[in-house]
Amino acid sequence: QVQLVESGGGLVQPGGPLRLSCEASGNIFSITLMAWYRQAPGKGRELVASISSGGSTTYADSVKGRFTISRDSGKNAVFLEVNSLKPEDTAVYYCYCINKQRGANSGIQYWGKGTLVTVSS
Repeated sequence: QVQLVESGGGLVQPGGPLRLSCEASGNIFSITLMAWYRQAPGKGRELVASISSGGSTTYADSVKGRFTISRDSGKNAVFLEVNSLKPEDTAVYYCYCINKQRGANSGIQYWGKGTLVTVSS
């Protein structure tokens, strides 16, 4: 089993910065991908950004230029940095990873419990 724990959420004013952190622990062999998803009130869960084991990143169009995803492989951690929040960014942010188990070809998906980010003046 792999556990993901997010931190860094809270109440932030529009235009403000934010840094979310997520650390994976447990029976980790090889995490092939880590990502951040979010779910705004009344909306479905959507991909915000992802980073592969090779360092390739993807971003949702709505966050390009404002959000940056990074990782610390040694700590099995992933971070999401925002330089200018918008009210539309208000959501519960979830950490996600795919862990390839030793001796297996397939990976297993894991989710954190989420951290609430509220952007309001």
